[in-house]
Parts: sequence; C-alpha cells; structure tokens
Amino acid sequence: QEQLVQSGGGLVQPGGSLRLSCEASRRIVSTYAVGWFRQAPGKEREFVGSISWNDAEKYYSNSVVGRFTIARGDARNMFHLQMTNLKPEDTAVYYCAADPDGYSVRIARVDYWSQGTQVTVSS
Repeated sequence: QEQLVQSGGGLVQPGGSLRLSCEASRRIVSTYAVGWFRQAPGKEREFVGSISWNDAEKYYSNSVVGRFTIARGDARNMFHLQMTNLKPEDTAVYYCAADPDGYSVRIARVDYWSQGTQVTVSS
C-alpha cells in the first residue's frame, strides 16, 4: 500500500512559524487532492485546508485562512503546510491526507493518511 510520510512539527512560540511536509508518490501528489487535518485532545479531527490536483481550488478553514498555506513541491513527490502567526489554539496533532476525488478532501473519501505529528504552540 502506498503511504504518506510526514515530517516537521514541534514546539513553537505564539506568533511563530512552522512548516510541515508530507512525502508521497508522484501519482498521488499529481492527481489527488491533498490537504491537512488536525486533532486536539478531546476533540474531533477537523479540516485545516486542501488544494486540488491542479491547484485551481484551494480551501482553508476559517480558523486558519490567511495564516496557513498549502503547496506542492516542484518535484510533485511532496506537499507542505506552511503555518505562520501561530496561536495556542493551533496546538494539535496534524495529519496530511490524499483524496482521489482530485478536487477537495473529505475524511470519508481519504485513501491515505500520514502518521501524524504534534504541533505545540506555547510560550
């Protein structure tokens, strides 16, 4: 089975920046919609953002719009979540995901998930 392998995460101060990366096959990165979710303790996994296979459609949750950006790497074997102006409420385990729909990412349609990585925003 094809897998998504993510890296990044860690402890950052409020107002800081952090970049998460997700490695996958070129087939997945080039043809699937890709995106990110997060889950805080005691809460449901929530949508963060996604981009369509051709970058024509981009979606971000209201809580992160203007602060987070998703982009594919030039080699099309990786995609990234660039987070800026981080807030304590951004603290969660973050997961990358890929959806064969190609246009948007929904939990029920996700074929591939990463293992998750902790992001903690605290002074």
